[in-house]
Amino acid sequence: MAHGHAVKRYSGLMDWLTTVDHKKIGILYLIAGGFFFLVGGLEALLIRIQLWKPLNDFVSADTYNELLTMHGTTMIFLAAMPVIFALMNAIVPLQIGARDVAYPFVNAIGFWTFFFGAVLLNVSWFTGAAPDGGWTAYAPLSGTTFNGDHGFDYYVLGLQIAGIGTLVGGINFLVTIINMRAPGMTFMRMPMFTWSVFITSALILFAFPALTVGLAALMFDRIFDANFFDPSGGGNAVLWEHIFWIFGHPEVYILILPAFGVISEVVSTFSRKRLFGYSSMVFATILIGFLGFMVWAHHMFTTGLGPVANGLFSIATMLIAVPTGIKIFNWLFTLWGGSITFNAANLFAVGFIPTFVMGGVTGVMLAAAPADFQYHDSYFVVAHFHYVIVGGLVLGLFAGLHYWWPKMFGRMLNEGLAKLTFWTFFIGFHLTFFVQHFLGLMGMPRRIWTYLDGLGFNELNLVSTIGAMLMGLGTIFFLLNVVVTAFKPKNAANDPWEDGRTLEWTIPSPAPEYNFKQTPLVRGYDAYWKEKMDGHKEMTPAEPIGSIHMPSPSILPLFMAIGLFITGLGLMYSHGEWGKIAGIEAGFVVGGIGLIITFACMIIRSLIDDHGFHIEPEELQDKGVKA
Repeated sequence: MAHGHAVKRYSGLMDWLTTVDHKKIGILYLIAGGFFFLVGGLEALLIRIQLWKPLNDFVSADTYNELLTMHGTTMIFLAAMPVIFALMNAIVPLQIGARDVAYPFVNAIGFWTFFFGAVLLNVSWFTGAAPDGGWTAYAPLSGTTFNGDHGFDYYVLGLQIAGIGTLVGGINFLVTIINMRAPGMTFMRMPMFTWSVFITSALILFAFPALTVGLAALMFDRIFDANFFDPSGGGNAVLWEHIFWIFGHPEVYILILPAFGVISEVVSTFSRKRLFGYSSMVFATILIGFLGFMVWAHHMFTTGLGPVANGLFSIATMLIAVPTGIKIFNWLFTLWGGSITFNAANLFAVGFIPTFVMGGVTGVMLAAAPADFQYHDSYFVVAHFHYVIVGGLVLGLFAGLHYWWPKMFGRMLNEGLAKLTFWTFFIGFHLTFFVQHFLGLMGMPRRIWTYLDGLGFNELNLVSTIGAMLMGLGTIFFLLNVVVTAFKPKNAANDPWEDGRTLEWTIPSPAPEYNFKQTPLVRGYDAYWKEKMDGHKEMTPAEPIGSIHMPSPSILPLFMAIGLFITGLGLMYSHGEWGKIAGIEAGFVVGGIGLIITFACMIIRSLIDDHGFHIEPEELQDKGVKA
């Protein structure tokens, strides 16, 4: 083992490019996800400006289709997922008493492949061919017959590369949670956020391969002239719908379950009460994950699958309301009789509960197949989806960010600005999407670029656009808060809320690079709260102070992702656009070079043994990540 000080340490930008520390990777995910959240939000605002009055010509029909497609794709794959991964990385190892994730190197690969996949997808804006067939990429709209330019090539290859990152991230967290819990932390003592991440990671493991297969088949259709989904060549367009939604519905739960976990932590902490019905919450989470794979065809009631299939999927969809209802009541009972603190984090959590219930109620309405024939492809579905994803997920993420910000950065966010963020975003959200239910019931179709005057849509669309502006304003207040807070000293206490219940609040803020000087001994659920109630100031250690093994930083994950980026770009332009090199299409040559870079990095990683380094007891200091 490499003892002593033969240590690779970098500073500045190089430190961030080579890091394998889960806390820094969490911050990288947060920055990247936050950036794409702003991009997706800007696309949404442009959509709403186009629709604020009838027969508007703010953007062209083609640009509108591109905005619509990229808004959905960006928000789900490039904004929501990475911010979830940011919280997973920053918090889960701390909550289970681990020094890092199971595979720190793979964790870095996960981030960089996600990031370069996301960049590849957004390069399409600058090449004049953004994808424009809807974020679900339905065949044959996404095939070469209706989409001869490179828009959907960017979609297919960008999402495949980004999907690698998500998949390896999910596997990493499954292994971490199964193998690296502190002594005494049984599964039924794990914090609710860790449980939700565990189930989410299992969903990623089973759902993302379906998307990968679909995208690979679509890639073969588009780049190598196969015909999986082209009916004129004997393919089947409905096959794409099945493949996409077998991934797509579990994806909704991949997004929402971590938010459920966040709400459970925040509501419990700021009610100064143990989470009500902990074991029923655990089983409800498992059941939601299980049932999430049984309901995908409720997106396809109007496809013509027949009454038997529609009936079965209708019943299965309504069943999911049961475990979700259990969660809602448990949160309410946790609040009931609690000593509640209404700070910004808890406002987001409490605001989440009724908002998500509204999304759930419209979900049950859509689950009734005959009614769905009326609602389908109307703005009612848009309203339902956003109530679940924005009213659920985004409020949950805001709650989590305000709650764990001091643990991630060592600084408390400004409470006044945080509450301003909540009220503008929350009111703006309901203004935007509540009226869209009625627009849908009045007959306004989804995905339309403009609409005629005199249909009764004018006023509600105007209200919706004003609400979207307010949400944008709320986001600006949050960014302002982040900037203001960045200039404060890093002086947050270990447990800045003073009511911390779980292990992350037992160590300094921000956490040192080794997390725990000594692995804690867990004696019950809400491990830290239990120690507090027994009159102890800190956790009982499970081991003496000793030398701590740490993984070395590495630049290889960055170069592996760059190699995949080059491969994707090359494959896309392999139909003669770049000419030939030595008789071979230049695109294939470029793609080959990218693969060589990636494989070379893999070979270097395999052949050169890096044992990491040790931090000796005399070096253990109390404060902060060396950033």
